[in-house]
Amino acid sequence: MLTSALIYLCAAVISVPIAKRLGLGSVLGYLIAGVLIGPFALALVGDQTEVMHFAEFGVVMMLFLIGLELRPSRLWQLRKPILGLGGSQVALTALVIAGLLILSTDQPWQTNLALGLTLALSSTAIVLQSLAERGQLKTQTGQNIFAVLLFQDIAVIPILALLPLLAIGSIAPSNDHGGSWISQLPTYVQVLVTIGTIALIIAGGKTISAPVFRFVAESHLREVFTALSLLIVVAIVVLMNAIGLSPALGAFLAGVVLAESEFRHELEVDIEPFKGLLLGLFFITVGAGINFQLMLDAPLTVVACVVALVLVKLAVLALLSVLFRFSRNQGTLFTVALAQGGEFAFVLVSLCSQLGIFDVQLGGLVTVVVALSMVMSPLLLVMHERWFGATAQSSSTEADTIDSEGEVIIAGYGRFGQIIGRLLQAQGYRLTILDHSPSQIDLLRRFGNKVFYGDAARHDLLEAAGAADARLLVVAVDDPDKSLDIIKMAQRHFPNLQILARAVDRRHTYELMRMNIAGIRRETFDSALNLGVQALRVLGNSSELAQRAGELFMAHDEESLRILSNLWGDDKSYGVAVRQRMEDLSQVLMNDRKDRDAINTCHAELKHPAQTDAVPPA
Repeated sequence: MLTSALIYLCAAVISVPIAKRLGLGSVLGYLIAGVLIGPFALALVGDQTEVMHFAEFGVVMMLFLIGLELRPSRLWQLRKPILGLGGSQVALTALVIAGLLILSTDQPWQTNLALGLTLALSSTAIVLQSLAERGQLKTQTGQNIFAVLLFQDIAVIPILALLPLLAIGSIAPSNDHGGSWISQLPTYVQVLVTIGTIALIIAGGKTISAPVFRFVAESHLREVFTALSLLIVVAIVVLMNAIGLSPALGAFLAGVVLAESEFRHELEVDIEPFKGLLLGLFFITVGAGINFQLMLDAPLTVVACVVALVLVKLAVLALLSVLFRFSRNQGTLFTVALAQGGEFAFVLVSLCSQLGIFDVQLGGLVTVVVALSMVMSPLLLVMHERWFGATAQSSSTEADTIDSEGEVIIAGYGRFGQIIGRLLQAQGYRLTILDHSPSQIDLLRRFGNKVFYGDAARHDLLEAAGAADARLLVVAVDDPDKSLDIIKMAQRHFPNLQILARAVDRRHTYELMRMNIAGIRRETFDSALNLGVQALRVLGNSSELAQRAGELFMAHDEESLRILSNLWGDDKSYGVAVRQRMEDLSQVLMNDRKDRDAINTCHAELKHPAQTDAVPPA
């Protein structure tokens, strides 16, 4: 196992950076790495079947993360492209492929229909990963592509149910891992169990998950939270496999349910590394599983089938882009992105072989054709990027309608942060609020505030919160060291993000001043100064005089901050400077009071001139 892991890791580390430098993308790099180490090239690894079953877990995680970014309201808005565009693509592609096979071959119609359904699907993993790398996943075109892929994942369920009806001859016995626990039950019981399972996932995400997350988060152990995140995905996979449904679809549904959770961002950043590694492993296994011996035995047949598949899917997708009135740029990207076979084809081919719909030779040919079309997909996207580079880039600047992150990120939502948040929300600004205290989050959510759990000093979490697109970061945490960590990280990774910070004490203020952020406000200074002004009024000073004293004090103190910050760390010089500034402040206030008294006396004399007993001259 360790030797295999070493081979996979070396292949990825060498191939992917080279592919990225050549502008080919990471997906093609993984696929090339798999081809090189596979049994038909260098033969460093053997059969990939078991490894692929494990690597498919990466696809499940990817759909879970996509679900986390797609709130139920947004999913409801996408219902028309999911059902209309996605349904049209699957039905039309399957019918066209089946029709062409009926006209050109003498195979049974059941075989041709099964082939049409199998080849109508596209690769969720390759397409979404490729679009994400190019920043096109969240554009309008990316949403349409995602809608089609989501419908395809849903369509796998009825396709699996339909294939036994197309069986030819006797069904081969199988110990396949895909058999469900409820397959022997009556149909109506299976339907009830399926509905109950989906309801359980929704109910668990809405009610059970929050207390569990809160309990684990109270430990403040990141590895335990990561374990909980993985536990959720693994449990969903086991549950969906048990009832014969798509684990990827179940994970996506759970992600959508948890999209409203305050722990969403923490889940994203904890699962993301595992998703990336497992997806990379999946792409490698696809590349390593290509049967080059079959290509050598019948090269013209394989090439003709691959080209025919890609051309048919391009034609159907181009027709749909016209019917659904996509722009030229949107239509070309939509067409090119989905013109390949999908990973679910491997599952369907295996089932068709067991049912006698495919013979071994046809099943092997379909597997090779699908794998090669998946290899071609990143190449098609690279070609599209070269030919439509400028327009493709401009399309990526479309409004982000999937992920509605705020214009302002507030890190720390205690007494200080809440005042800022209420003011900004009242002015119509959208906020993303982060806090690392589960009890504080629980309290705030009771009053309708939407707060996410997480440590804002983590680059991945701040990125997931939308720091790359936000206009302002307000650091309102009450831990000075944590505040400085957040600012350093934000300045290093998001240099265009404006930063305002809460200063806990004078030392913290000096540290913040040296970081050259957009603004600093000491947490107790304003309130204490206002109370001091009120104290002057209570002591008999006029409101004008008290307000004037407060303004002078503020101006002098801010000037002192700038002067004394340069001396911080030198205790002797700092102490002398502090005493000197205190004397200066007393002198400034005394002189101002004398000036005010003189002005008031002058005003009084002008208003009431002195009366004398002198007799005016005749």
